[in-house]
Amino acid sequence: MASRLQWSGWLISLGVLGALPVLAQSNFGGLTLGNDKQAGTLSGSTGGSTSLPAIVSNHDRNNNTCLGFGDPTPDHILVLQQNFPTLNLRVNSGGGGTTLVIQGARDVRCSDNSTAKKDASLSDTDWQAGTYKVWVGTAAPGARRNYTLSVKP
Repeated sequence: MASRLQWSGWLISLGVLGALPVLAQSNFGGLTLGNDKQAGTLSGSTGGSTSLPAIVSNHDRNNNTCLGFGDPTPDHILVLQQNFPTLNLRVNSGGGGTTLVIQGARDVRCSDNSTAKKDASLSDTDWQAGTYKVWVGTAAPGARRNYTLSVKP
């Protein structure tokens, strides 16, 4: 009985430690969506001076141009435990002109409302289970904006 408890403890520890690097590779933490959690909100602040297209891609899977400046490290990690037919991501920085760049294992998705001085939003289909890196950027390098990012089907 004691050895079974020891093995259980080791397995739980490995599971927790295995998840830490994914969350540690973001500036402001992550969000996991699955059967029990279908929506969530994250917060952070912009301010990097690295061109996001230089990190990820100039165009996304729908041939939208990827724009914006941010930090080389993703702002958030989004983990989908199941496939989602649609997801909506919306930035709220009070209308600061933000961009979104999302990189999954299979593709990149981008949204840019910075030239209209509006916050970025993205509504897209065919979200496969997996891990996505999320950057919230701005049109100008180093521009500081506090924001919340809502994610829901």
